[in-house]
Amino acid sequence: MAKATIEEKQYLVRFRADKESHLKILDQTLCLEKCPDKPCTYFCPGEVYKFEGDRIQVGYEGCHECGSCRIGCPHDNIEWKYPKGGYGVVFRLA
Repeated sequence: MAKATIEEKQYLVRFRADKESHLKILDQTLCLEKCPDKPCTYFCPGEVYKFEGDRIQVGYEGCHECGSCRIGCPHDNIEWKYPKGGYGVVFRLA
């Protein structure tokens, strides 16, 4: 049996998104002025954070709830909490 690629494994992940985000950038100015590398845009496995223009966009609907953004932001500028009950990531086995 061939090993599945990370892309194939991520395809099995399903999401039930709430209308309200469970992720929040606390200070957009901090991201723009004091965070030149924008690490949240590359360490998130769900690619939730995107830098567009002068703002970080948060696509919370694809969050894997791993918490990497909560510990990886060098400025503690991301508020992370679990989605409300019944919402969020749903893992499926192949």
